[in-house]
Amino acid sequence: MIQFIVSIILFFVIFFGIAFILNMLLRRTWLMAFIYPFVVLFIVDNIAISNYFTSPGEAFSTAFSRLISITGFDFIILLSGFLGTIVSGFVIRFLRKSGYQMF
Repeated sequence: MIQFIVSIILFFVIFFGIAFILNMLLRRTWLMAFIYPFVVLFIVDNIAISNYFTSPGEAFSTAFSRLISITGFDFIILLSGFLGTIVSGFVIRFLRKSGYQMF
């Protein structure tokens, strides 16, 4: 159970940080929120990215079946990462509205 709680916090913090840095550098507040589903797909599917181009039918069907078979704990952990990207967008928006200039 402790690993579950640590994983939730870790995913939230990691994806908050990644999204915050991307938001600062690219000035696109919600970019990581749109990219995150693809990141989740690459985390869950365990398939090489090149397989999506060489044999897309097999790759997408395998990815879809693995995505459906994740447990509730995995879903909550991945959801915490998504919440980290969303919170990062709100923090960046608040900081920009408050007058902070990033790069």
